Amino acid sequence: MIFEKIHTVPTSDELVDKSFRRATRAMSGKKITGRETLLKANESMVLTSANILTDNLANIVRRFPTFEDLPPFYYELADILVGVDEMRKALARIDWASAKIHEVAREYVAKMRRSKDPMSLRKQCFGRLGSIMGSIDKELKFLNEARNKLRKLPDVHNEPTIVVAGYPNIGKSSFVSMATGARPEIASYPFTTKGVSIGHFMVGNERYQVMDTPGLLDRPMSERNEIELQAITALKHLNAVVLFIIDASETCGYEIHEQVNMLDEVREQFTLPLLTVANKSDLPQFRELDISDMQMSTATGEGVQEVLERLVGMIEKSEE
Repeated sequence: MIFEKIHTVPTSDELVDKSFRRATRAMSGKKITGRETLLKANESMVLTSANILTDNLANIVRRFPTFEDLPPFYYELADILVGVDEMRKALARIDWASAKIHEVAREYVAKMRRSKDPMSLRKQCFGRLGSIMGSIDKELKFLNEARNKLRKLPDVHNEPTIVVAGYPNIGKSSFVSMATGARPEIASYPFTTKGVSIGHFMVGNERYQVMDTPGLLDRPMSERNEIELQAITALKHLNAVVLFIIDASETCGYEIHEQVNMLDEVREQFTLPLLTVANKSDLPQFRELDISDMQMSTATGEGVQEVLERLVGMIEKSEE
C-alpha cells in the first residue's frame, strides 16, 4: 500500500542520542598523539554526528510520498486524516534542518582547523546541532502520528470498484463474499468501527474490487460526523458504482421506509451510478418493491450473478 513504506519517525532526542553515540565511537578508535590527531578526532566526531542526523532526516522526507502524485482518493483521505498542507510544512522543516546541520558542521570543521582548542569548538557544534534538532521535535512527532494514521488506510486499488451500501444485517458482507468467490480481506479503516471488506473478481482480463464500508454507508447521513462525511465523498474519486441493498423482508430490523430514506440520502451524496437491489428474495416476508431495480438472495445465490453483470455493465458505460 502507498503509505506502508513510511518507517517510524524517531523523536529529536532519539536521533541526537544515536548521532552522539556514533560520534563517540568514532573518537574512541583514534589515538591522540598531538594537535594534528586531536584535530582529526574532533573533526571525525562532528562529521559523523552531522552525517547521521542529515541522513536520517533526509530519509524521513524521502519515505513520505510526493502528495502531488497520490491518487485523488488517497490524497483526499490523507488530507482528512492529518492535513496535506500540514505534512508538507513539517517535511519542509525537516528538510531545512537537514541542510542546516550540514552547513553548521562544515562551518565548525573550518573553525577547528584554525583553532588551538578544537575540543571546545566541537562541544559548541554539538550544542548547535542539538538546538536545531530540538526546534523540529514538534514536526517529527507530528509526522510519526501522521504515519501511524496513514498506514491504517485500506489497500484500495486503482481499478473498477463496486461500493456496497445499506443498513446493517441486510446481506452486504454475504454479497461481497459471494461476488468474489472467496473470503474478502478485512482492512482497518480510520473512520469506521469495523474493518472494510474488500474482495476482487475477474471478468476477462479486467479485475474488479467490491468494497463494503461498515460505519460509513450503513446509517443515515445525519448521524455521521464531519470526518465520516468527508471520507464518503473521497469515494467519488474511485472508478466506481454504488450498489444499494434493501432488505425487502425487513428481517434486518429496519423498516422499508427507513431504508428508502437512506437510499435517498446516498443518492444525494454520490454522483456515481447507483443500482438498487432488493435482497432476501428467498424469505416468505419478502416484498416486491417498485424502487428496486433488481432482486436477489445472498442466502441462496439466486440473482447475485445477474446483479454483478449489471454492475459491471454500469462501470463499462460510465468509463465510456
